[in-house]
Amino acid sequence: MSFKWAAASAGTCLSPDALRPTRIFWCLCLLTTAIAAASFSNDQIAILASDSVALLDSTQVHLRNLSKCSGKMDHDSLCSMFGLLDADFLSDAKMLEIEKGARELNLPIIKSNRELAASANGGLENPSSLVFSASWSHDHAQYASKQFNYPSLPRIERPKSDEDIAFMSILELGQLIKSKQITSEELAQIFLNRLKRYGPVLESVITITEELAYEQARKADQLLAQGKYLGPLHGIPYGLKDIIAVPHYKTTWGSRTFKNQVLDTEAWVYKRLKSAGAVLLAKLVTGSLAYDDIWFGGRTRNPWNIEEYSTGSSAGPAASTSAGIVPFAIGSETAGSITYPAARCGVTAFRPTFGTTGRTGVLSLSESLDKLGPFCRSAADCAIVLDIIRGMDPHDHSSRDIPFPDPFSVDITKLTVGYLEDAGMDVVEKLKSKGVNMVPFKLNYTVHSAQGILNFTMDVDMLAHFDEWQRAGLDDEFEAQDQWPVELRRARVVPAVDYVQAQRARGKLIQEVRDGFKVDAFIGNATDWERVCVGNLVGMPVIVVPTGFKPISDAPTNNTRRRTTITTGVYAPPEHDHIALALAMAYQEVTDHHKQRPPIDELGPDDSIPNPPTKTVPPRQLRS
Repeated sequence: MSFKWAAASAGTCLSPDALRPTRIFWCLCLLTTAIAAASFSNDQIAILASDSVALLDSTQVHLRNLSKCSGKMDHDSLCSMFGLLDADFLSDAKMLEIEKGARELNLPIIKSNRELAASANGGLENPSSLVFSASWSHDHAQYASKQFNYPSLPRIERPKSDEDIAFMSILELGQLIKSKQITSEELAQIFLNRLKRYGPVLESVITITEELAYEQARKADQLLAQGKYLGPLHGIPYGLKDIIAVPHYKTTWGSRTFKNQVLDTEAWVYKRLKSAGAVLLAKLVTGSLAYDDIWFGGRTRNPWNIEEYSTGSSAGPAASTSAGIVPFAIGSETAGSITYPAARCGVTAFRPTFGTTGRTGVLSLSESLDKLGPFCRSAADCAIVLDIIRGMDPHDHSSRDIPFPDPFSVDITKLTVGYLEDAGMDVVEKLKSKGVNMVPFKLNYTVHSAQGILNFTMDVDMLAHFDEWQRAGLDDEFEAQDQWPVELRRARVVPAVDYVQAQRARGKLIQEVRDGFKVDAFIGNATDWERVCVGNLVGMPVIVVPTGFKPISDAPTNNTRRRTTITTGVYAPPEHDHIALALAMAYQEVTDHHKQRPPIDELGPDDSIPNPPTKTVPPRQLRS
């Protein structure tokens, strides 16, 4: 249903001499009142209805000066409001009854619940009692967690250069520490120097936790001197995406609104890493409120082509791991924030089964979609880190001790693995040569738009966690106005019944994917947007694997060392993370794409990057 202006033109209708609410604004006033959104300014409401109002752009200056909504609606406005909610089938009498009931009954309940549960932003308190499980099995028996059987390495000698040390794997660094060829404190210093050198160039670091790093490194060295070795992460440096709380340090969520925020909370994942002896070096960039790669300090760059940006809100973990600034990092994904930056920056990264890791102390976008996962040098490193951080978090009801057999012990010759039309065929051929039964595969389902289901789920959940932020007008300060501000205003008018219908459609999608998953795993593009949506809605694991490089577009010289990375994804059913990891490790055993180093120091002859870049390659993609 479209809106019509009462006058011949918007200029006449909303002239400075006649500033008064017209039909559309009466309609929107009732709409926002009925859904407890009376704190919106009129220009935000106008943006909400922009798809329906052709002349809106010409009236924005006048709209900013209008008063906030109040009063009742006329008949046509009431019909228009219900039309926005796809409820204009109701009779006039029923519409008036709803208006009266919403004012008298709904609004007091809405306001009371908001005061009770939504006074703080970020979703760290008062989690939803509705819990999503990605399990395809009805057997909920307690799973006994067992540590993985890590592979042994031949004796590793300490490299002469710090650069070579910076690109060693976790197991290699661990052997240097265990054999006392290097101390954890020395290792921390090497990576802190790289953080200070390359962090500003890549715009990938928010806070360096130097004092804490040296304190934890010295403790690791002391324990080793006493004969106490905590495991493969003992003394290993790392970084955390800055949505993960660490006491006494800022947790900025990448937002200028929260850039001075210090949370007196110790995130569960940080506790796990600390207890394993890992050494926190830095809080790494998250896109503002975990959306894309733009944050209050700039925009994170891709180490493989510093003229382009990293995409995805786990921009800091991806870029920093790729550049050898940290050996590994913890990022998060709600809808593409692990897969996209990992693919762009050419690093191995793992999005585990939903519920594998606890999220206490972590910014919440959507309780049924948020996941934490590692960015690493290799699939083996991902398995090591995941082995440490997995398990049930007593304060996160979605987390579980899921079945997690040892990926280092999987016999891949007994697996049947599908490959999609967009699969990296080098992976297919390499796995086939190692005895894996590779078959063509197609992921079938009848749901029309997984993206639509995901948008309803993520945006409404996010708005519930940032209700106060929006009501206070803080969305006007957001770093990219075409991102959360627009999406969350639109979420304000998603009816509760249609949110529930989206979850029912999600259930149908999960059922169809489960029924059609006739292979042990499948290979396919990790950044196909529809597949990203399906994977996150289902809760299935995927590992992003570097498979090669190609020339950048519009290269300034044929001798440039800049490259576009090529990756693929290895997907497995929920709770079969070990299968995806085992297949990725098998591929990386016979390739070295994951061991290549990006050209941050030397771009090549006749190549230089303007600062700031003259173009965005490719254009920014809107996703969290």
